Amino acid sequence: MHGNTLTSSSGFKTRNFGTVISELTSCISTHAACGSRLGEISLEFTGELNDEGFRVTECLGGSMELGEEQLGLRYQSFCDPRLNFEQSLDVAFLISNYFKEERLGDKGENGIYAALGGRKIAS
Repeated sequence: MHGNTLTSSSGFKTRNFGTVISELTSCISTHAACGSRLGEISLEFTGELNDEGFRVTECLGGSMELGEEQLGLRYQSFCDPRLNFEQSLDVAFLISNYFKEERLGDKGENGIYAALGGRKIAS
């Protein structure tokens, strides 16, 4: 997730969930093409809640479809934006489901792109 930040129109340093997924699909696909396997990933995330009990709003997108207008609601990072609880689970389940389906033989050549929400590569 390092090096993929952007500045929102409201001035918040943020990340786009789709960019994180795109990086993962590229990395996993590169490993597959080389006959190796991605051994681990490093995500910046938090389960932190603010004083009112709400999760952080630092990264755009994910299943909660966090938009730019919502970044300021619970932006708490003093450094780099982190995925919140829901977004980190989105990533974990997408990766887990992809490798499960791969193990079961349910994936075609472009399966990772569909499983992780990316685009299929044209043949």
